[in-house]
Amino acid sequence: MTSGRTEHVEIEGVPFTVTLRPRGTIGLLALHADNEGGTAELAESVAESCGATSLVFRQPGVPDPVHLPSPRMAADHCALLQDFLGQVSVVVSLHGHMRAAAPRTLFLGGRNRSAARRLAYGLRTLRPEFRTVTDLAGIPVALRGLHARNPVNLTRGGGVQVELPLLARTSGPDDIPPPRVADALAAGVRLLTAGH
Repeated sequence: MTSGRTEHVEIEGVPFTVTLRPRGTIGLLALHADNEGGTAELAESVAESCGATSLVFRQPGVPDPVHLPSPRMAADHCALLQDFLGQVSVVVSLHGHMRAAAPRTLFLGGRNRSAARRLAYGLRTLRPEFRTVTDLAGIPVALRGLHARNPVNLTRGGGVQVELPLLARTSGPDDIPPPRVADALAAGVRLLTAGH
C-alpha cells in the first residue's frame, strides 16, 4: 500500500488519527472508520487500485468511538483534510447505514448528481444482490449528504456520499469488505476518473 502522511487532531474534543495517501484527483474519504466498519478498508483498497487519493479518520484505542456528523468534521485546523480538499476535484465519501428497511440498498447522495449516476453505473454488477438508489427523493433525508459543510461537497467538483449497508461493507469480524463490492466500487471510481 502507498505510504501516506498521518496527523493527530482533535475535532470538538474528539481525538482522531487522520491518514492521507495522495495519488490522483478523485478522492476516497472515510470520515467514520471506527463507527462504520469496512469504510476505511474500502476507501484505502479502492483508492490503491484506481490511483485515487484516500483520506481516513480513525479513533484508535477508543473503546466507544464518537460519531460526529459529517458537517462537523470539516475542521479548518485539520491540515490533511485541507490538503485532501485542495488536491482532489471529486470526492467519494464512504459511510455505513443500518436501515432495517434497506439491508441491501446503497444510497448515493451528495451534491454531484452526475458523478452519482456514473458511480451507480459501475455498481450495476452488484445487482440483483444489492440495489443502488441515486434519486434523492428515494434517499432518507439523513443520508443525502447535501449539507454545504459536509466534506463531500467542499471540493470544486463536489462529490458522492455513498451509504453502504452492513452486508456491503463487511464480510466477517475484521471489517473486510466483500471483494465483489470493492471491485464494483473501483469500477465506478474509474468511470469518474475517466471523466476528469
